[in-house]
Amino acid sequence: MNYWLVKSEPFKYSWDQFVKDGSTFWDGVRNYQARNNLKAMKKGDKVLFYHSNEGMAIVGLASVLKEAYPDPTIDDERWVAVDLKAGKPFKTPVTLKEMKEQPGLQNLSLIRQGRLSVCDVSKEEFDLIVNLGK
Repeated sequence: MNYWLVKSEPFKYSWDQFVKDGSTFWDGVRNYQARNNLKAMKKGDKVLFYHSNEGMAIVGLASVLKEAYPDPTIDDERWVAVDLKAGKPFKTPVTLKEMKEQPGLQNLSLIRQGRLSVCDVSKEEFDLIVNLGK
């Protein structure tokens, strides 16, 4: 099993909307490293859902429902989408500030590569973040 983090600006697609929808396709990624991360996702992988720009916190858990397929929003075979299923919300959102101060998260892709919209996360980082979010 692998662990990931996806970012969304709440005004474009919020955690609350994701929960209401139950599942969604994750599209619109136009960065090669983020695209490669989407391609590496496997069904059942765990995903952290991060609100970027507003809130700047991980707010819940999701999982990969369907592995990479051509992004239906663009006619260009280089880009892919995956389907994600909403999981449990965090009781306490884990803020970027809190993550930066947390020992064990110094190498978190979210911190090292702040503009990357789909990041890999180690099992240790994932477990620590889930623990913080309860």
